[in-house]
Amino acid sequence: MKTSKVKKLCAVALAATLGASILVGCGGSKNGDKAATASKQELTYNLGGDPRTLDPALNSDTVSSMVIANGFTGLTELDKNEKAIPGDAEKWDVSADGLTYTFHLRKDLKWSNGDPLTAKDYEYEWKRLLNPETASEYAYMGYYIKNGEAYNKGKATADQVQVKATDDTTLTVTLENPCPYFPELIGQAYFFPVDQKVVEANKDWATDAKTLVSNGPFKFADYKIKDQIVFEKNENYFDKDKVKLDKLTMKCVAEETSAWASLKSGQFDVVDTVPKSDVQGALKDGTAKTFPNFATWYISINVSDKAKDVDPAAAKVLSDAKVRKALSLAIDRQSICDNVLKAGQVPSTGVVPKGCLDPSGKDYTATKTYFDSKANIDEAKKLLAEAGFPDGQGLPTIQVMFNPESGHGETMQAIQDMWKKIGVNTELKSQEFKVLIPTRVKKQYLMSRDGWNGDYVDPMTFLDQFMSNTDQNNPGYNNPAYDAKVTEAKKEADNTKRFALMHEAEDMLMNDMPIIPVYTYTKTIGIKDYVKGLRVSLLNTLYFKEAYIEGKK
Repeated sequence: MKTSKVKKLCAVALAATLGASILVGCGGSKNGDKAATASKQELTYNLGGDPRTLDPALNSDTVSSMVIANGFTGLTELDKNEKAIPGDAEKWDVSADGLTYTFHLRKDLKWSNGDPLTAKDYEYEWKRLLNPETASEYAYMGYYIKNGEAYNKGKATADQVQVKATDDTTLTVTLENPCPYFPELIGQAYFFPVDQKVVEANKDWATDAKTLVSNGPFKFADYKIKDQIVFEKNENYFDKDKVKLDKLTMKCVAEETSAWASLKSGQFDVVDTVPKSDVQGALKDGTAKTFPNFATWYISINVSDKAKDVDPAAAKVLSDAKVRKALSLAIDRQSICDNVLKAGQVPSTGVVPKGCLDPSGKDYTATKTYFDSKANIDEAKKLLAEAGFPDGQGLPTIQVMFNPESGHGETMQAIQDMWKKIGVNTELKSQEFKVLIPTRVKKQYLMSRDGWNGDYVDPMTFLDQFMSNTDQNNPGYNNPAYDAKVTEAKKEADNTKRFALMHEAEDMLMNDMPIIPVYTYTKTIGIKDYVKGLRVSLLNTLYFKEAYIEGKK
């Protein structure tokens, strides 16, 4: 099992600057197994929203990922340092050139319904991810596989994609270029397998607990859309002995104050977010905890041709990079973190957050900052004047979309007020997160609240999504030079050169400004003190695999 130098560096950086993934309440007992048997092992967690899909290949949001990550697993799993450890694959080999991976699956793997799970299930799902008919927004993650992009673009057949089950327990994958984080990449939801027989028998298989056949720590027992997902321990999971919960219920209450009230009254044991007005008090009395998050909150600006279909006048204004930069400079990021968010968030000075050391030992973000944490009103006004809008004169009102969950409305209102100081008037329009996602993907907006949680610990996870050939490119950014630079970085085996190329790519992105980074996320959850063993990942996932209840009254 080979571990790359860049991955080691990133793990060290995250431990030093962000802290590793945390097991909540793990010190409550000397023997978690004995403690678990003393209390009823049922836990209720509020997701904070309704999952858009529970199909791994179609997943593209954090709410859905949270569910999928506890119901499914991959060839690899991620440990507390976000490093790959054996999952369904008990081991893997890597060729000397770093291009070919051979995964050796555990014998006698089973789906939650008892069907045999084999390497063929992985081959099927990875090709399904890439199949253009699947229309996965994450298909581009399969482009690391040789001929993956060609197949997705209709230039190759499925048989030409270099992923192959050579027998029931062996999967061979050949990559286009060496990828130091490939074992971590395949520990993400879009690479989880599905049962081909079940999927092909019912196109709506992922909406019904009876057909949601999975392979993770928990199996689906009930699923009521916009209400709840009920899990039970999966006795067919390869690592079932570590699973202590008999029942895990995930609720879909989007209204924070209601969910928080349910936590305080004892109806919920864990909630995904805490109302802004309660954060400080909850952190002080221990009913809330804040964890580091390798993620950036930003505003996407629709720079595609589709923007004019929303509002031609506003689209024309936003097509000018000087206007976009003025909007960025007018934001007081430090004030938002200190006075609106109040949960340890820090201003973003680029799209890539802190957390990964380059080969010289410095954090990637230390090389360059693109703007100050404080607003620069004078420079913002200067840029607006150069664009032909002195003090905002002649500017139309610009509509800005946001989803109200997780307190995003308060942040957008603060930014709206900051933009007024340079003469820019905006109209805020709220959409439920599940609705906003396709709105952004279809480019049916002008500006929108957006963000990205790293899929793995490397700057590339924040950069390649803005390539013109990805469905995650919400702004519709299209710069051939940027595409070429990111592609060059992906092919570069020398880490020093690779990091330099990624910096050059980010220079282009921040100069063109199709997005406005605002702050680096933290994750603040509400959690009862009797919940033990819950792992809160740097990559914004709560893993309940080893969670248990101890001392609940």
